[in-house]
Amino acid sequence: MSLAFMAGLSLATYAEDAAKEAKTVETVEVKASDLTLAIPKTWKQQQASNNLRLAQFVVPAVKEGGEPAELVISGPFGGSAAQNIQRWIGQFQQEGRQIKMTQGESKHGKYILVDLTGTYNRSIGPPFQRKSEAVENYRVINVMLAAPEGRTGSYFLKLTGEKATVEAAEEQIRAVFGANMKDEKPYEL
Repeated sequence: MSLAFMAGLSLATYAEDAAKEAKTVETVEVKASDLTLAIPKTWKQQQASNNLRLAQFVVPAVKEGGEPAELVISGPFGGSAAQNIQRWIGQFQQEGRQIKMTQGESKHGKYILVDLTGTYNRSIGPPFQRKSEAVENYRVINVMLAAPEGRTGSYFLKLTGEKATVEAAEEQIRAVFGANMKDEKPYEL
């Protein structure tokens, strides 16, 4: 490869990166208990489907004919990081499952983020029935956000949907609670 060609590639990559960073997403401020969240305007708020949810949103599908993703905010609840993470991992079938865990600090405090991809055992019907269906090519980003001082437990944000739709919302989900992917560090159980 010539140096000129490589320099051209570098400039093109730089221009693409700059364009991505320049792209801002319009948001609306939503209060969920102690949290003030910056929700993209294209995500539509719904009535919470049960009393454990503080808020829920529909995230538009990126592929025509695709199914939208869902963002659910709940808490503050108890349970250790290990207990919650093991439960989340168990919601995916072992074969082909991919797991990435990171930690960071947002404007709301410290958090752990668990990103899972594979065949998801999606709940169907009321939770007490414990029924599920296997859905391939799914991705779930779970966030365990420490409750503010004076509160016990953690807040939970869960973005669930088809892999492509969740991938397109990956940076936005962090921006919702004031986090930045670039500042995260690996997390291990």
